[in-house]
Amino acid sequence: MSFFIEMLLKLLFLFSIIPFLLSEKLQKKYDVRINPQVEYTIFSGPRKISQIEQRFIDETSGMALSQKYPGRIFVHNDSDGAPEIYVLDTLGQYLGTILLEGIRNRDWEDMAIGPGPVAGESYLYIGDIGDNFSKHEELIIYRIPEPKDLTFEESLPMVPEKITLTYPDGSKDAETMLLDPWSGDLYILTKRDASNTLYKVDAAHLIDGNSVTMEEVMRLPITLSVGGDISADGTQVVIKNYWVVYYWSRNPGETLAETLQRQPRLLPYEPEPQGEAIAFTPDGQAYFTLSEKKLRVEPVLYRYDKVLKPD
Repeated sequence: MSFFIEMLLKLLFLFSIIPFLLSEKLQKKYDVRINPQVEYTIFSGPRKISQIEQRFIDETSGMALSQKYPGRIFVHNDSDGAPEIYVLDTLGQYLGTILLEGIRNRDWEDMAIGPGPVAGESYLYIGDIGDNFSKHEELIIYRIPEPKDLTFEESLPMVPEKITLTYPDGSKDAETMLLDPWSGDLYILTKRDASNTLYKVDAAHLIDGNSVTMEEVMRLPITLSVGGDISADGTQVVIKNYWVVYYWSRNPGETLAETLQRQPRLLPYEPEPQGEAIAFTPDGQAYFTLSEKKLRVEPVLYRYDKVLKPD
């Protein structure tokens, strides 16, 4: 039965993206903006950087930009992919692989970068949070410090920390993970409910080996969330679904919940066959997106640059 449900979901997704593929063609042919609510005064329209040539980078779901090494991008594939993080440069060229030893990629869906146990160090958080049929009792967060050296020949093995999370109200599917650089708190945003629900783990509980029950924070007027990021300085937040990038400017001292209670603005977004990965550059002056390979469309790295400082 689960096979037929999965096939039905894939067919529904296929039909759902047809209008957006058509809108992409219309926009390119007639230079029109299909969604007049999108604002081009904060970030520019997309700049195609490059097509990803490596065949093994084909189901990109999570992305983060290094805070230690300028111009380095970390990406990973999703369900049942290798337990690996791939390192690219900002031109989309493959540089090497970080192998996470002793674990599996059940359904890695997002990645975040920011503070951790040691003050002043940056850490990568990998969210094994996907659950298409809401059958897993636990989510798993893996954490590694940013490597001391990224000049490895091909593969760099690392043993990650492991933190187990549970929802307070039953299993759910999620593809969005946010790390607050101001507090160190971790957030998970669900995907399949009509109003996606935000859950929180306090930074004090993000300890290797811990099992933590998350706290429900709020529901957002967004559905099918597939990725998000908070800028390194904590002042900008993005959450995307398959069609829209939502943007919030964050005021000093605000909690994430206070920021997300405001009406978001819509940022430019190049329609992708299954775009799930989004991340800010460390200076917050640009964001990148990257899609899975779908419908024979190869993954393309897009960059969006800031036009002006938002209000």
